[in-house]
Amino acid sequence: MKAMRIRHPASLDAIEISTAEAAAPGPGEIRVRIRAAALNFRDSLVATGFFPSVDGLIPLSDGAGEVTDVGAGVTEFKPGDAVVSTFHPAWLDGHMERSQLNNSPGGPADGFACEFATRPATHFTHAPSTLNHVESATLTCAGVTAWRALICDGQVKPGARVLVQGTGGVSLFALLLAKAAGATVIATSSSDEKLERLKTLGADHIINYRKVEKWGQTVIALTDGLGVDHVIEVGGPNTLAQSLIAARTGAHIAIIGAVAGFQSDAMPFAAVQAKRIRLQGVTVGSRRNQMDLVRAITANGIKPVIDRTFPLDGLAEAFRHLRTGQHFGKICIGI
Repeated sequence: MKAMRIRHPASLDAIEISTAEAAAPGPGEIRVRIRAAALNFRDSLVATGFFPSVDGLIPLSDGAGEVTDVGAGVTEFKPGDAVVSTFHPAWLDGHMERSQLNNSPGGPADGFACEFATRPATHFTHAPSTLNHVESATLTCAGVTAWRALICDGQVKPGARVLVQGTGGVSLFALLLAKAAGATVIATSSSDEKLERLKTLGADHIINYRKVEKWGQTVIALTDGLGVDHVIEVGGPNTLAQSLIAARTGAHIAIIGAVAGFQSDAMPFAAVQAKRIRLQGVTVGSRRNQMDLVRAITANGIKPVIDRTFPLDGLAEAFRHLRTGQHFGKICIGI
């Protein structure tokens, strides 16, 4: 089968088309014809060598397709079933130690930039019947992360106020899930054009953070002086200070990413303590979380936002598009 591989030293120019074995499934395994994959910020860090990987790694953590064969003892899936991969294959449910979450596809394990994958059945869940393969491929990382942050950790309720940052996959999923839960959503972006698209997706209020440097105070004004109950924090240290200003007393801030940078000189402890804010890191979620997300998407008719789909041999070009930051929604690979 065809497979894309990252050669050392890792860079976008070192991504090459290669081959791999499409092994028959053993006991407890399934073989999946991968039809689509999706890109994440993390995948670009692997592809460019920021996160170390083995030479020849098959990248991309998010894959979707249909089952072609099942091994002995597999009862959950049958040939023809549409499935989507999980990000933490060993995290089935409940609590897991960080040290046990060490075999994610796309680094350190091989990912889904390939035509077939043979894995234990528990490495996949059923895909939503309402989505195609490209749409389903976006759930593994971005969808489950947003679900874990808002629904599992945040326990968002109707009438809650939610702040989402930017127009990446996690933020857009959070917007859609928050609206489905009956929340009011405030969305930020540096692009007026993107802000208008956010409004069409259901955002109740929009803020251009390039034009409004102290946007935290704008959030306070939009919420009758109270602040938001939940913040989907994807910017990192460079945006956290404003998020803390925007947060309501007792608010939940989901620390998800650091697209604006990883380094921070200080944590504003006084603000955190004074407002009794709950800062909670999110590293995607469990298989059970993904299964619950699939049910919610099906029940509510939620459609992931797709920016653009590239062919498998256009993977490097897709990463370059991701790194421009011009995308709106998920960048995907059709296989």
